Amino acid sequence: MKVLVAIDSFKGSLTSIEAGNAVKSGISSLCDEVDVIGIADGGEGSLDTIANFLGANFDEILTFDPLFRQIKANYAYKDDLAILEMSQSSGLNLLKIDERNPYITSTYGLGIMIKDAILKGRRNFIIGIGGSATNDAGTGMLEALGFSFFDKNDNLIKANGQNLIKISKISDKNTLKELKECKFKIACDVNNPLYGKNGAAYVYAAQKGASNDMIKNLDLGLINFSKVVHKFIGIDNSSISGSGAAGGLGFGFMSFLNAELLRGFEIISKIINLEEKIKNADLIITGEGKLDAQSSMGKVPSEVAKLAKKHSKKVVALGGAVDEGFDDELFNGAFCILDSPISLEEAMKKEIAKANLAKISRQILKLLK
Repeated sequence: MKVLVAIDSFKGSLTSIEAGNAVKSGISSLCDEVDVIGIADGGEGSLDTIANFLGANFDEILTFDPLFRQIKANYAYKDDLAILEMSQSSGLNLLKIDERNPYITSTYGLGIMIKDAILKGRRNFIIGIGGSATNDAGTGMLEALGFSFFDKNDNLIKANGQNLIKISKISDKNTLKELKECKFKIACDVNNPLYGKNGAAYVYAAQKGASNDMIKNLDLGLINFSKVVHKFIGIDNSSISGSGAAGGLGFGFMSFLNAELLRGFEIISKIINLEEKIKNADLIITGEGKLDAQSSMGKVPSEVAKLAKKHSKKVVALGGAVDEGFDDELFNGAFCILDSPISLEEAMKKEIAKANLAKISRQILKLLK
């Protein structure tokens, strides 16, 4: 039997590769071949997954966090390709709870990272934009790349969420000339429009520290900015699915950098040739830290299972927990890796998680052989 292991990271416990190798350790003596591949859906772990598969190198640079404090951030590169995660510079994870404020947070640090890669010869970009601390529609990023924003009196405006309502004019006079040579693929797994009740501010700004009044004002700012951008480029991208991603960063990428917004899993699965590997396997083992209702919404387990079923392959899912809301329709089986009651803290310890993955995988293989 040939087994493919494509299991997402167990957040806070195991990386994708660590989880996959744990499964392999439990079943290798029962199989003819076990192939472990790193996998992700565009969120946490995506940078490492792509970089490891491509054999990419990493660059560490100085940039800025959402509040303009200087920090170090990494991105991967291979030939003329750069792979970035927005959260390295503009992520909510970089702020304490009492620092969250989408009026003043900015994607400027992401722009610095892109600029660094461009100046070092990179022209193709894959960028994950999950987990932002911002609601600036990408204006901070664009500011770092040379775009300028002005109010009705031609005063230069600092790019942030609070100032979107003031923007009445845009200039690209000082942008990097190399931008025209660049192609951007954005890993985006939400379908929100830029503004409105389903838009960036109303759906996501509260978790970034916005009050109800701030949310209303941020939404008005996004509406204003979209009108100014429409006038500037002649195209209105505000209602396109994903334009509201990462506080409107999706809109900024599409409107100014002609970026293509794609599902994170779609980008990664093509890079690692996942479908071809599934076609050549007899059994696919997938999973993630918790199998729940969200697992069927573009997450790794369900997307792997869809490809497996397309080619009539058996597929099982493993999780640290299996919630009653989990839809197992696509799977031949879904299993919790725990075999006794223990605390979450204990269950997430690396060696315990690895041992549990190995043990349950072995039992599954013995049943299927």
